[in-house]
Amino acid sequence: FNVGVLTEVRINKFLDVRFEPGLLYTSRSLGFPGFTSEADAIREVRSTYIRFPLLLKVSTKRFNNIKPFIIGGAYTSLNLGAKEDSLDDNSSGEFRMKKSVYGYELGFGIDFYTEYFKFTPSIRGVFALNDELVRDDDPNSPWTGNIDGMRTRGIFVNFTFE
Repeated sequence: FNVGVLTEVRINKFLDVRFEPGLLYTSRSLGFPGFTSEADAIREVRSTYIRFPLLLKVSTKRFNNIKPFIIGGAYTSLNLGAKEDSLDDNSSGEFRMKKSVYGYELGFGIDFYTEYFKFTPSIRGVFALNDELVRDDDPNSPWTGNIDGMRTRGIFVNFTFE
C-alpha cells in the first residue's frame, strides 16, 4: 500500500519530470526449512518505506480525453523498520535489513481527462539495485548464510487523481 504526493514539471507537451514522494507499507513472510519450531522457521518482515522517485513521463498526443504514456526513473527509499543497527540477529528472532534502498521503476498507463479531474491508472515495476539484507554475525547462519541477496521487486497498480 502506497500513499504519496505528486510534483510535476512539464518540459513540453510530451515530456514531464515527476517527483512522487510517498509512504509505502509492505510485508514479507520468509520460510526457512529444517526447523521444528515455527518461531525459527518463519520470519515475518514488515517494512515501512519513505520513497523518493524521480521519474520521466513520456506521453503520446492526446486523443479526445485519453493520453497513453510510459514512465521510468530512479528512486531512493528509507526503510523505517530496517533494524540495521540492532545488535540482535536471527538467533534472537530479529531479521535485519538495510535502511537505504536504491533502484529504478518502469511502467505504463493512461491519463483519463474528466470534467473535474484527471484520473491516471498505471502499472509499474519497481526493482531495487542494492542488497537489503544485513547478514547475521555467524557466516553459517541458517537464516542468512545461504542467501545471496535480498532485493525489493514488485509490480504495482497505481491510481492517481490530479
